[in-house]
Amino acid sequence: MEFLNQLLRYPIEQLPFYLTTLVIAFTVHEFSHAYFANKFGDPTAKMLGRVTLNPTVHFDLLGIILLLIAGFGWARPVPVNRANFSKPRLMGVIVSVAGPLSNLVLGVLGTLIYVMLVQFGVIDAITNDKLLEAIKMFFGLFTLMNFFLFLFNLIPLPPLDGYRILEDLLPRSMLGSFKKFEQWSMFIFLLLIVVPPLQRYTITPLYQAARSMYLSFARFFLVLFGA
Repeated sequence: MEFLNQLLRYPIEQLPFYLTTLVIAFTVHEFSHAYFANKFGDPTAKMLGRVTLNPTVHFDLLGIILLLIAGFGWARPVPVNRANFSKPRLMGVIVSVAGPLSNLVLGVLGTLIYVMLVQFGVIDAITNDKLLEAIKMFFGLFTLMNFFLFLFNLIPLPPLDGYRILEDLLPRSMLGSFKKFEQWSMFIFLLLIVVPPLQRYTITPLYQAARSMYLSFARFFLVLFGA
């Protein structure tokens, strides 16, 4: 047990909540890409069985292992052929932004459900301390991680969605120079998320912003319910 605690990035008692959160967040994220790509006329993801909420088709084993050990990882990217879109750049932006937006929606829904549990007395009615702690931990991680993934995936560096969005929005005259930068931007991305001193300027602010988003939505829903 001690070995696992040293090996894993997260406390072992929190591991089930992290895994559940990531299964939902990654699955809905990749499904959203696949769904809109198929809707806009690109059947690539559908032919590969990716237009589904079955998590097994979206997960990458190495990506999950690294996530648990190193704190960063990935799901299997959804292949998209923009040449099949009637409006490649516009529809490409929508397909790319669909993933991060799905995490935003999950974060908002998680916040709403937890506020409702508090507001309608469900939380106060729970007498089992372990169950109460589990519910609080799950919703805390679920909302924070989804808001974080929303922000993180909008970073305009490959292989993140923000890069693809920027790629489709830039004028064609700038794409040549932009593509030349791509080989270096991947290296910059890895440095930013792996090197601890640099994380203070990248990952840490994103977590702080994610927490602020949670608090803002929580306050909004509390006001909405008249609290």
